[in-house]
Amino acid sequence: MDLHHPDHPAFDAEHQRRHDRRRLLRGLNLSLAFVLLLVIVYSAQSSFDWSPFAIAPLQASGLLGILTAPLLHGSVEHIAANATALLILGTLAGSVYPRATLWAVPVVWLGAGLGPWLLGDPGTHHLGASGLTHGLMFMIFMLGLLRRDRAAIAAGMIAFLFYGGMILSVLPQEAGVSWQAHMGGAVGGLIAAILFRKLDPPLPRKRYSWEEEEDVEISRLHDELKPPAPREVPVLWVRPQDSDGSRGVVLRFPPPRDPPG
Repeated sequence: MDLHHPDHPAFDAEHQRRHDRRRLLRGLNLSLAFVLLLVIVYSAQSSFDWSPFAIAPLQASGLLGILTAPLLHGSVEHIAANATALLILGTLAGSVYPRATLWAVPVVWLGAGLGPWLLGDPGTHHLGASGLTHGLMFMIFMLGLLRRDRAAIAAGMIAFLFYGGMILSVLPQEAGVSWQAHMGGAVGGLIAAILFRKLDPPLPRKRYSWEEEEDVEISRLHDELKPPAPREVPVLWVRPQDSDGSRGVVLRFPPPRDPPG
């Protein structure tokens, strides 16, 4: 991310394309690695009792699940839905905001765990990475609103196009779906976006000839409309001096009134 500013004369479009490709592959590979971890854990769930590693609301024994519950899943459909979202949103966040994403994941992870632990119904167990997917979507969308550069806006629009429905899933809708984890992850994503919005510099972009011509024209108009300095203004008329060398008498205004007799 330590590239030249878009206006820098040394900006190289071909170098930037190669850098973007590497960054995209890095984000994709990290997302694939995490999805592979989820698959390995899910394939091993049948061989051990996973309930101590799920989130048990308002129980001290359920605090461990804040760290481990996102790695567990209840069905193939469950892990498939989360894996797809993690691949898309993880790659998008990791390629556009590599530094912010690195710091945001722990915040989103913690929010996705605290949400069901604080708000979940007693006697239930919460598991799954859906809180992480909601956190990534809300983080990407909020960063687009906060940063408003081209890459941020494009990433926010892509995230909303694919997963804009997550905005509704943070509220209770379907039985058996942990909306508490969705809400906790979403809150964590919003907090992370606000805290880490400046970690990644704006992406360099190619400047076109018409943009440079427009800047020159604006600069020329600014120079034409800029008022000259006082010493540069020509004097059109100077009052001649009187015979005694003075230039007149200073009169008080308003004139003083005579005191009443």
